[in-house]
Amino acid sequence: MALEHGQMAPVYAVQYALRLLEAVDRHDHGVSADQLAREVGLPSGTLAHLLAMLMRESYVRRLPGGGFVVGESLTRLGGSNRRQELADRLRSSLGELRDEVCAAVYFGRYDDGEITLVDYADGPEAPKVNEWVDFRATGHASAVGKCLLGQLDHDSRREHLSRHRIARLTSRTITDEKVLLTRLDTHPSTVPMLDLQEYAVGTVCAAVPVTAGAAAGCLALSMPATQAFRLRQAAELLNQRAAPLLLSLAI
Repeated sequence: MALEHGQMAPVYAVQYALRLLEAVDRHDHGVSADQLAREVGLPSGTLAHLLAMLMRESYVRRLPGGGFVVGESLTRLGGSNRRQELADRLRSSLGELRDEVCAAVYFGRYDDGEITLVDYADGPEAPKVNEWVDFRATGHASAVGKCLLGQLDHDSRREHLSRHRIARLTSRTITDEKVLLTRLDTHPSTVPMLDLQEYAVGTVCAAVPVTAGAAAGCLALSMPATQAFRLRQAAELLNQRAAPLLLSLAI
């Protein structure tokens, strides 16, 4: 199944969004879109798209006169309860995304040399994948694992695979290390990483990078293989929603 995506990669969207927030924060009494465009150096179309995202997530608020000021989400994140605030926002965002894509969704990170599922959202109509083999040992097969490994350098990938040997989990699992590394090297960062029954028979998955700080991260979804016809559309929506989630983790 071929997946293509022409949207701005989440990491670049967030870099520009953070620059916009810095510009808005410099103007206590509000700043116009034209002034922001001059300060940040963005074309009007991109600026409008990012401002809409920031307002939707309550990081920016529009004044009655048309100017922009910082919103309540940014103000709250400056408090002492930032860690819990981020955890609550992550869980809420995953729940909303689960309902939007009608699939179980996950947030994973690569911490201290291991693949870690930080949180997930599932439900009766969106069952999560059966973790029949520990995700930490299946980076070569799962969408989450391949997406996280894809964000590491070549030596770090090989070091990880030396600790977690490639094993055949299904008839579709890639078991040749050279083939796996080549695919990770050549996979475009803007195209979702797929798992088409490579980890578990009967389940298909997709994952996109969500890198905040030094640790690699990813946003993923899974659905029964009988619904694979929905995977492309769901994966594209996942990619679109990655930027707001990344923004909430980056500030």
